[in-house]
Amino acid sequence: MGRPPEFDTADVVERARDLFWDKGFESTSVPELERATGLNRSSLYNAFTSKRGLFDAAVRDYLDRVVRPRLRVLTDEPTAPDAAARYFRALARTVAALPDDSPRRGCLLLNSTAGLAAHDETQRAVVTAYRAELTTAFTHALRALDPAADDEALARRVRVLASLSLSTLLLARVDRDEAVATAEAAIAQLDEWRASAR
Repeated sequence: MGRPPEFDTADVVERARDLFWDKGFESTSVPELERATGLNRSSLYNAFTSKRGLFDAAVRDYLDRVVRPRLRVLTDEPTAPDAAARYFRALARTVAALPDDSPRRGCLLLNSTAGLAAHDETQRAVVTAYRAELTTAFTHALRALDPAADDEALARRVRVLASLSLSTLLLARVDRDEAVATAEAAIAQLDEWRASAR
């Protein structure tokens, strides 16, 4: 039986997550991961089997500690009619508050997997599942905003909000002001939908 790891796995995963978030999977080297985590290649590979294994652990951590807490406002019961607007206001505040040199700008999945997901079925499935989770959360929240909306109208609105959310996160990487403006556009759209539902 091997010795148990003598490091805090959660801390190592978080440090690697921030590096992947900043540089992407393909642009992150193993020596950079060694420096960021304080572990040597052998320890990383023993704990995570490969760079990809560490990336997969970082993605799970990101979903559990960043994405799902952010989506909770959309899925909590009972869901408030302004849940989607609250989501976008919080997203705008988060984007506006991050310093330019923060590795946490944008979205880990979108930042790091654009190239990877194009040729990696596993990562493509992760991104697809993320979008489905986002869509489900918005569907739940919009039902509270307009319980009488028909399914087709609801699906169109959900697609618009999911696209605005993803656009906000993509833009946060390169243009904070435009990212915030995109989140604010989503809030304005929600206000219009709320007014038309009365």
